[in-house]
Amino acid sequence: MKRTSGGNRRSFLASLGGSMAALWPGKLLAWGGQEASGSSMNASSSRAGNIYDELGVNTIINGWGTITVIGGSLIPPEVVDAMDAASRHFVSIPELLETTGDRIAKLLKDLPPDHTTTVTSGAAGAIQCGVSGVLTGENPEFISRLPDLAGMKSEVIIQKSHHETYEYTQQILASGVKLIDVEYPDDVRRAANNRTALLYFVNYLNPAGRIKVDEWTKLSMELRLPCFNDCAADTPPLSHLTDYNKMGYDLVAFSGGKAIRGPQCAGLLIGRKDLVRAARLNSAPFTPSLGRGMKVGKEEIVGMWKAVEVYLSQDSKALTDEWWKRLEYISKQLRSVQGVSTAFYIPEIANHVPHMRIEWDPRKFSLTTDAAFNFLKSGKPSVLLQKQDDGVSLSMNSFMLRPGQERIIAARLKQMFQTHSA
Repeated sequence: MKRTSGGNRRSFLASLGGSMAALWPGKLLAWGGQEASGSSMNASSSRAGNIYDELGVNTIINGWGTITVIGGSLIPPEVVDAMDAASRHFVSIPELLETTGDRIAKLLKDLPPDHTTTVTSGAAGAIQCGVSGVLTGENPEFISRLPDLAGMKSEVIIQKSHHETYEYTQQILASGVKLIDVEYPDDVRRAANNRTALLYFVNYLNPAGRIKVDEWTKLSMELRLPCFNDCAADTPPLSHLTDYNKMGYDLVAFSGGKAIRGPQCAGLLIGRKDLVRAARLNSAPFTPSLGRGMKVGKEEIVGMWKAVEVYLSQDSKALTDEWWKRLEYISKQLRSVQGVSTAFYIPEIANHVPHMRIEWDPRKFSLTTDAAFNFLKSGKPSVLLQKQDDGVSLSMNSFMLRPGQERIIAARLKQMFQTHSA
């Protein structure tokens, strides 16, 4: 098989952005002769029944949260409609990425003016391509050589407390860089040198580090080095989509398939225009590039744009009230079970929504946390709540529940406690 040379193919792909509009007049994001507007509550591609029953795969009632291993979140009908419409035409993917990125940036009205966005293959894709872009810029030779860093910077500074527990260092290391651990601000100053490419921060680990989220970006500005923040699950609130960029972070990654409720295989990289462009060139469909395998289809790209539009238009207070109401219903049902107690809380970071802890007296129930988790999981449909480390409790949130599923959870929990009464 003949291999197209990297330079020619890259030039061809880049040229598509300017030529597609001339070849096919009309608005890129229009379909069926009309530009997308408003929202539809009826998915045109809907089908009766449960497709997973057809496959023999058990479905889940999700009281755990926006967890990748169980599918992230449920896509709203408006987003499904947009994805269905996007599937009916061919377009230039480079042009589509640029156009939707700019559209999303305009939706984020208080985003700094020199910032834009791009759709990525999840937050993990945003991390890998974002770090790669910082290293290579828009230099085609550098892009084609990663993870060979000859002629490029080669070190990324990260807090030791973040590095020790962070599960996504592979996305950083794939670019070929070395991670340099620090603990205190002066450690950062001593570690910074002509090999340093980036300061990297993990938002959900903010409590664990000695250098907090706002201090980290101040250090980056002092040292004139770009800084990156992984905020994959850190929305709601809606403002977080721009808060960290306004704080001074040059690149911020979000998962598209969590609270934003876009396609699970999509994410957002938000940041400085030059760095976002470089990240895009380190991703699909550009080749040769380290991120060529991190493909996002035209359907997911359009779906991510529409998901952000829907997410920003929602009534956050009404939704939060509904989430509390569901938890309060379950709590009320469990209060009738002697030896069971509930408590409400909101996590400080990530899945920042109403949660409830469910605890039981081990003298009254022959039940461990593992046994409780497995009891709920083994039903049909399966119910998944979150394990707690103390051995006698579970926690849950309700923002991924469909209407009425709180009643199923309450009934299953009461059944579980009756079955395991000591």
